Amino acid sequence: MKSAYELAMEKSDDGSDKPLTDEQKELIAEIDSKYKAKIAERKIVLEKSVQDALAQEKHEEAEEARKILTQEVNSLEAKAEAEKEKVRNS
Repeated sequence: MKSAYELAMEKSDDGSDKPLTDEQKELIAEIDSKYKAKIAERKIVLEKSVQDALAQEKHEEAEEARKILTQEVNSLEAKAEAEKEKVRNS
């Protein structure tokens, strides 16, 4: 899975220097806002799971919650980047 950075680098290498319209900029800002909120929500829930597991000395559960958090954040960032790329190409 590519990181948001890798996706951004690919976009910068595609050779299209077409400026975005105001509507595209607005849509991209909405996408950013939506996905930042989703990521924040998942972080709150899963970081609480990590803290609860550590408090109960369940280190394996804590590590699993950390892995899930990383996977979900990466997935949401990739989805956001894909949606923004659709807007850029429209």
